[in-house]
Amino acid sequence: MTSPEPATGLLEDTPIVPGNDTPRCDHHRPAGHAVHGQPQSLCPAFGSLRTGLRMRRTAVVLVGSACCVYGLTFISHFYGARRSVGYVPFGSESLVTGRLFEDIRAAVMRLADPARYDTIVVINLCIPAASGVPLHLLPREVSGVRIIGTDIPGFGVPTHAEAKDVLAAAMLAYARAEAERGRVAPPPTRGDKPAVALLGEMFPLDPMTIGALLEPMGLNAGPAVPTRDWRELYGALDCPVAAVLHPFYGLCADQFEMAGRLAVGSAPVGRAATASWLDGIGAAHGLGRAVTDRAKNAILPALKTALADNPVRGRIVLSGYEGSELLVARLLIECGADVPYVGTACPGTLWSDSDRDWLEAEGVAVRFRTTLEQDIDAVDQLSPDLVIGTPALVQHAKSRAIPALYFTNLISARPLMGLPGVASLSGIVNTALAGQARFQRMEDFFAGVGEGPTGGIWPIAPAPPRRGRVRTGCRDVSGIAGEATGC
Repeated sequence: MTSPEPATGLLEDTPIVPGNDTPRCDHHRPAGHAVHGQPQSLCPAFGSLRTGLRMRRTAVVLVGSACCVYGLTFISHFYGARRSVGYVPFGSESLVTGRLFEDIRAAVMRLADPARYDTIVVINLCIPAASGVPLHLLPREVSGVRIIGTDIPGFGVPTHAEAKDVLAAAMLAYARAEAERGRVAPPPTRGDKPAVALLGEMFPLDPMTIGALLEPMGLNAGPAVPTRDWRELYGALDCPVAAVLHPFYGLCADQFEMAGRLAVGSAPVGRAATASWLDGIGAAHGLGRAVTDRAKNAILPALKTALADNPVRGRIVLSGYEGSELLVARLLIECGADVPYVGTACPGTLWSDSDRDWLEAEGVAVRFRTTLEQDIDAVDQLSPDLVIGTPALVQHAKSRAIPALYFTNLISARPLMGLPGVASLSGIVNTALAGQARFQRMEDFFAGVGEGPTGGIWPIAPAPPRRGRVRTGCRDVSGIAGEATGC
């Protein structure tokens, strides 16, 4: 009899290959692990829905199953939307006969009121997208109101983060075409200095922080894409340089490059990234070394002091689906944390190369398009003091008495750039690390409760499962209790 091979894990059996998002081989999975092989994400359509709902004078119409529309509407209001979401219902008949497209067109025609809206966004969810409902045949404009149709199926757009890029890029393409045809309305605000367009959702303080970093170089922080106003799209495209702060905005970066603009990756997070980012911005604008050094000398000493004053001590496993995970890991490492593993549901891109290279030089395993199973393996193997991740990963960590933070709500919703980012991130991370003893006390108190046969709510203490014959309504079967039986 051959003895079983020892179990190997994520970090040994599936090495990270620079520039390759796919592991070279499958890895051993402990019994009970569900294998879905997909990156974690909210419904991708939520990304486009959120982008549309954040824009003034913009209506968003969803086309999909009622249950999907209900869930997307609910989560959009949970995250602060204060506007209604349009919905075009359908059934098998309207889908098959093509009447659904006519219903969408009629809804757009009724909704197109230039007194209320500049733009109407129509989003196909999974079923109409798979059925080929042709949103590209909608009129591009009705009564002066722009019409933008886009397919965001869960099987075609892997993450909600990338769905933001899809819609933002479609808007940029429309605005670029308008500008190329002739004069357009000026943006709400326009400075007297060259500006840098900012690609990526940020905490409201971050654009102001970036503006302060750029000021010694004679530059301004331009509009942030996704924008809040259609005219800001013209302002963003007018910037000579775009900073791809979140690296999954590749379609948006393409639009800037087609407009003849330059794009610079990474972001001013921590000391090392800030120095290289300022170098990249200066080079893109054709500024001399003396000008760039002046900007670096104005911030780098202060960042060095802030990092020393806000130390983080502990091992942290980090993963998420927002796209800024590599930036957060860089800042944690500069604060002194041990970060052996970083996962992101987003893909590796040209704009994430510099962050990945820096992390790998620090000995960090970086995994793009990570799955929940791979993240769980990392937690189980590396025994971290803190886990930052998705809700499912946070649940797994807490079930093992490891403090954990949900990346989206507790990390992504805070300042990250410059000096404010250092104090903000170290503060919440150190508070979580300090809770280890509390988690251990809770685990000791509740040991054995809610696990295995004691899970659920019972009027009496459940008996452990017994081996033997199990009688069903159809026939007797032999086996182990807990195995599937049937007629």
